[in-house]
Amino acid sequence: MAKAFPTDNPFLRGYYAPLHMECDASHLPVTGEVPKELCGSLYRNGPNPQFAPRGPYHWFAGDGMVHAFHIQEGRVAYLNRWVRTPKWQLENSEGEGLSGAFGNPRFSDPRVVALNSTIANTNIVWHAGRLLALEEAHAPYEMEPKSLASKGYHTFDGKLVGPVTAHPKLDQVTGEMVQFAYAAKGRFTPDLSYQVVDRDGRMQRCDFFQGPYPSMVHDFVVTRRHVIFPIFPLTGSMERAMKGAPPFAWEPDKGSHIGIMKRDGDVATDMRWFRGEACYVFHPMNAFDTDDGKVVCDMMKYPVAPLFPRPDGTPSSAAPPVATLVRWTFDPEGNTDGFKEEALDDHAGEFPRLDERFAMQAYRHGFFQGGIVTNPQNPRATRNGIVHIDLASGRTRTWDPGANDFAGEPIFVPRRDDAPEGDGWLLTVVYRGDENRSDLAILDATDVDAGPVALVHLSHRVPAGFHGNWRPGPL
Repeated sequence: MAKAFPTDNPFLRGYYAPLHMECDASHLPVTGEVPKELCGSLYRNGPNPQFAPRGPYHWFAGDGMVHAFHIQEGRVAYLNRWVRTPKWQLENSEGEGLSGAFGNPRFSDPRVVALNSTIANTNIVWHAGRLLALEEAHAPYEMEPKSLASKGYHTFDGKLVGPVTAHPKLDQVTGEMVQFAYAAKGRFTPDLSYQVVDRDGRMQRCDFFQGPYPSMVHDFVVTRRHVIFPIFPLTGSMERAMKGAPPFAWEPDKGSHIGIMKRDGDVATDMRWFRGEACYVFHPMNAFDTDDGKVVCDMMKYPVAPLFPRPDGTPSSAAPPVATLVRWTFDPEGNTDGFKEEALDDHAGEFPRLDERFAMQAYRHGFFQGGIVTNPQNPRATRNGIVHIDLASGRTRTWDPGANDFAGEPIFVPRRDDAPEGDGWLLTVVYRGDENRSDLAILDATDVDAGPVALVHLSHRVPAGFHGNWRPGPL
């Protein structure tokens, strides 16, 4: 018998509470008008535990559930499906949760430990005709793009060795998907890998190197010429996990280490390491090379890693830390291991995005979810909708969905293929707190503060999630 979910964890209540159903809706009701230019599918992934967890629950540890909005000719169809990973299938057959958070062997059934299964709950990307559900400790899990049927692990014809990041970077010029992984040779190891997949989905390289210490390296950064690996002192330890201490913990004394090399470089000989004060970045906005050889990275930076304690289990900060947008500038040819930081904006925010046609190059327009998204205790007091920043002028424009409503990650879709940068639509899933259900909001990216041009209504709640992406064209 399935056990009731605990009620004392804020990441299992309200907006964050799991949805216990899968459903299909062929024609969702719309307020306003869905732009006729929009033709494609929005996919969004996030944690949605099938069963009550064993031991302490962490928001990052729920089973992946993908929500799809198929849009064509002003009409919107919707469906949601769990990613039917090996873990999900075993627990579904047993009718109960069998795993601790992050697969902690102290709380997990030996059968789950033996599976070493993905939970595929963080991101979902479209590349080379494949829809891939991702987390950062395993291979991608492929899904059928229309029905969301799970197809199984995708290992790039067996050439993938180890895991893949949840945040691969898509090169709009070459068609390549540039990837990396941490703990690449085993859980809580300092090993990383650098991977490149060509436009046809064939893996071209998968090379290994070591970072300064075992760390949770959630994301990385890529430019036209360089790849950047940021190592922050959110450390991993199997010894801690087996003792019941935090598997991942904040150790600021280790400082931040940023590895940079040419994209075609040798990881063993061409990596250059820069040093900085302790901080944490879950997500960059973009990065680019300057004409004078510098590397610029725009990062949503926390002074302290949120959601994780110190090694002894005490809080890493007195209050939930705030992320703001900063710019880091590195000189790979210089004679210092330091780098320059400047503030770009003072809005609290997360989940930064851009017009992906300008990824890896100089750009002007960025978008992010405003507020302290890692604070579940009083989210309305710390969230303020969707923010557009014009990096040329420094001007910001914000849309607030309303009291008790929470907007998710904004995903940009160009108005047409040759539209100017930033000319298009922002798609975001909005939770309506007073009604306990969600809408898909469609905003004009050039006029964010005017509010949605269309709201697509669901009769149920889409739980707080992480990332999504757009697949253009009809199915």
